Amino acid sequence: MSSKYKRNLVTAALPYANGPVHIGHLAGCYLPADIYVRYLRSKGEDVKFICGSDEHGVPITIKAKKEGITPQEVVDKYHKIMGDAFKEFGISFDIYSRTSSKTHHETASEFFKTLYDKGVFIEEVTEQYFDEKANQFLADRYIVGTCPKCANDSAYGDQCEKCGTSLSPTELINPKSTLSGEKPVLKRTKNWFLPLDKMQPQIEKFIDAHKDWKANVYGQCKSWLNAGLQPRAMTRDLDWGVKVPIEGADGKVLYVWFDAPIGYISATKEFFENQELRIKNQDAKRGEKAGEKIGVLPDNKEWELYWKDKETKLVHFIGKDNIVFHCIIFPAMLMAEGSYILPENVPANEFLNLEGDKISTSRNWAVWLHEYLLEFKDKQDILRYTLCANAPETKDNDFTWKDFQAKNNNELVAILGNFVNRTLVLTHKYYNGIVPEAAEYTKADVLLLEEISKYPAKIAASIEQYRFREALSELMNLARLGNKYLADNEPWTLIKTDEKRVQIIMNLSLQISANLSVLMEPFLPFTSKKLSEMLNLNKGLKWQDATRTDLLLAGHQINSAALLFDKIEDVTIEAQIQKLADSKKMNESENLKGEIQNSKEEITFDDFSKMDIRVGTILEAEKVPKADKLLKLKIDTGIDVRTVVSGIAANYKPEDIIGQQVSILINLAPRKIKGIESQGMILMAENKAGELSFVSPTKENMNNGGAVK
Repeated sequence: MSSKYKRNLVTAALPYANGPVHIGHLAGCYLPADIYVRYLRSKGEDVKFICGSDEHGVPITIKAKKEGITPQEVVDKYHKIMGDAFKEFGISFDIYSRTSSKTHHETASEFFKTLYDKGVFIEEVTEQYFDEKANQFLADRYIVGTCPKCANDSAYGDQCEKCGTSLSPTELINPKSTLSGEKPVLKRTKNWFLPLDKMQPQIEKFIDAHKDWKANVYGQCKSWLNAGLQPRAMTRDLDWGVKVPIEGADGKVLYVWFDAPIGYISATKEFFENQELRIKNQDAKRGEKAGEKIGVLPDNKEWELYWKDKETKLVHFIGKDNIVFHCIIFPAMLMAEGSYILPENVPANEFLNLEGDKISTSRNWAVWLHEYLLEFKDKQDILRYTLCANAPETKDNDFTWKDFQAKNNNELVAILGNFVNRTLVLTHKYYNGIVPEAAEYTKADVLLLEEISKYPAKIAASIEQYRFREALSELMNLARLGNKYLADNEPWTLIKTDEKRVQIIMNLSLQISANLSVLMEPFLPFTSKKLSEMLNLNKGLKWQDATRTDLLLAGHQINSAALLFDKIEDVTIEAQIQKLADSKKMNESENLKGEIQNSKEEITFDDFSKMDIRVGTILEAEKVPKADKLLKLKIDTGIDVRTVVSGIAANYKPEDIIGQQVSILINLAPRKIKGIESQGMILMAENKAGELSFVSPTKENMNNGGAVK
């Protein structure tokens, strides 16, 4: 860290409290943030690690309606599940707070009021969708309709999740309220906008001062700026959230992306409030004045050092979907307020996929952290290792259970665990667990010692550039170095002829093990603790200590050896793969029972009467060459025999449908398909699995040419 900084404030994106944490969340920001913070602590830096549940916004209220409980019950449930899982996984937050807290509501309200009093906001009356049946304005996620870009009929009012296009509710075709299913109406309402367009020069200057940011972050910011920033509403017509603290704003709350990042500030306040309370309680027991001996700032102002002092380095760890909010909108808010520091870096990862498919909460296509912790007891570090080794730092990456198994068996067990186990077992076997003396080094030994001392700097350089995969690889290279040293020198053979040489070999192998225990702590904290206890190492060793090669002095007694990692068998992995397959099957089954697709726009009877639909019989059927989905059909319509090309080959074999009666639209304008003129269209029904079925008469005595009315 640059010498201009005295302290660090590190945040990880506040997760929505509408569901548990999954591996995509971990790989996106929580694990890299934790590695970074643990590294800074090991260096002896002043660092605070801040996070908490994001408990406002439409996803919370949607979840509450779905589960038939209140929003508060939803956030209480998932705040505990997430907080407990983070803690058990070793994510070492200094505080894991929540945005429903009193401190947060006060902090967010005060922040908004400051900007309002300074005249920052633009007050505008705009037209927004209103559900007359539910009697409320609709937030973007309460509106669904057809995407104008890709025709997906389940697009939300803010985004089409099928094609990824950002939308506004008024762009949707045939919009519907998710509350009542009714078509919403446009109604005038007043909101307060942050004038990002006027602030663009200031924001642009800030972004251009950070060209060293990750390419995906800087590039996305420049894309937004090049398109031109627009004013953004900082209030919403909702009843769940932080109330807008000004007159004339009844029934309005703060926009969740105004409210949520302020959660970092309120959580920092809460951390120091708790610290001050603990100090007061301790001092009261000793009969001393609160905070007298340790220099706590009066009136709980210590939090301001971490948010308002230019000697603090602020770093936000996020996923790529949050880049615009953390790099443009939140900094704009801080600039407008005027007294806060701005982020020095915003390292954002791309997305992690699962078994080749996008992780989806709604489809239950995920590996949930709380379930992993139950099913893989005391194996947190295997998942930490796999997620870091496969971190989506520069592009989307994939997690597979087979790779998880391979990472454990072929790397953690075969390289790191094998080296440490052989070293400790041989030390007990030859020297009763006492570190032997290393008297004379060979030239190769000296080179090894020099190489060992370089690893702290190598790993640190990668961590400080937010290249955690690279850093982990360097850590494993140190373990590989130890393995190679043992294999090259074969102490188990040499013990018969040169006991003094074996003493040196084992001493150096133990030193590598000790250095590994220090350097692995940010990545594998549980394994680090286990190895330190086996080596009986001094507690409180710092990063710089790993440059030394005398952490274990001759005569030092180590403790019993135990395996750091166990092999994971195929049956365990197959069970997890089957669990995902069952989840996919169940989801598909549930989809078939799901709601019918939204209706299309109204038509008049005259519109319908223009369609001439008749009963017809398929006389001939054959596949269309070089077209897997198409069949060429000859159909007796009662009026004539005509050719129709139909995309039903995936559902019907030609020989099975000859003689089948169908409903056919006969006055559809002819068009050529694969060079064949198609003279009509067969009516088909489609279920949610995409399977097609003929819409056919149920009585056998229906004549060809009979009208369908």
